[in-house]
Amino acid sequence: MQLKYQLSEIEMSYWEDPMNRTLKALGLGVAIAASLSLSMPAFAATTLRIGTVLAPDDPMGQGLEKFKSEVEAATNGDVKVQVFHNSQLGDTTEMIDQARAGANVGTVTDVARLSSFVPSLAIMSAPFLFDTYEQADTFALSDEYLAWGDELKEKSGLVMLASNWYQGPRHALTQTPVSVPADLKGIRMRTIGAPIWIETIRAMGAEPTPIAWGEVYSALQLGAIDAAEAQPTAIKGAKLFEVIKNVTKTGHIQLVTALVVSADAWDQISADNQKIVRDLAVENGRYASQLTIDLGEEAMKFVADQGVTVSDVDLAPFKEAVAGVYGKLDLEAEAAIVNKVLGR
Repeated sequence: MQLKYQLSEIEMSYWEDPMNRTLKALGLGVAIAASLSLSMPAFAATTLRIGTVLAPDDPMGQGLEKFKSEVEAATNGDVKVQVFHNSQLGDTTEMIDQARAGANVGTVTDVARLSSFVPSLAIMSAPFLFDTYEQADTFALSDEYLAWGDELKEKSGLVMLASNWYQGPRHALTQTPVSVPADLKGIRMRTIGAPIWIETIRAMGAEPTPIAWGEVYSALQLGAIDAAEAQPTAIKGAKLFEVIKNVTKTGHIQLVTALVVSADAWDQISADNQKIVRDLAVENGRYASQLTIDLGEEAMKFVADQGVTVSDVDLAPFKEAVAGVYGKLDLEAEAAIVNKVLGR
């Protein structure tokens, strides 16, 4: 090999002029360094651009800002994070599409939107699946769930950093009181445009109407839709209390979301820094989730103080109404996996 030849040549010329020996040794050092630099990947500083449709003071927004600060500090600036609130980078679906196209864009998304690539992921948004946030957090870190995350990268070009960002229970927001599923008959209700959401809302009796989150306020105001469903902090943050009259606490889906980024951007980060970023994504997911829990009741009280009727309801008829959704979307095996992981 060329490297061995150069070494033997230096040894043979040991008794040459000392200056000549020094120059040759320096030249060899440069050659070795150049060879090593070609064989090892170089990781320049990387910026992750993460958008959300929610307001800066929403628990998700606060969690992302804390995530940004801690990532930049822990990686000594090798990984920087830019956070964009209030749909500045587009609706959630638009941001996912941008990331898949190779743009340096990430977002916090309901996992069901990713089920078009890995159908099993839809289980995270299944109706009345989790009783507590702790159950969702446990399952999101299980080997079974993480394997679906690996599959997602292969099939979509998206990387899930953590799937334990809890946004709260989804409640029915209507203009008329709701006590049983029959009260939702014929009501056009905005929901997320993924099959598990659409079929859940349909099973509850309403007509599912997917539109962008940023359009919900005006659609309710103008009568383009009759109702919506959302979590407490988002109802307050989007000021939906100004355009609805009733909140019925159905809690039909616990909105557990994932922080996802483009695989192209992710692969520019060193393995050591990837571990740091993932660990901080999980840690700050828990931070944001606790904020969601802490602020949820406060948000509901605020909404009620604005004149909206906030009502508890017997959940049994709603649970019975949506029971068939699991079979309809072939999620019974996934539900069994969740139950096994949670030991129930």
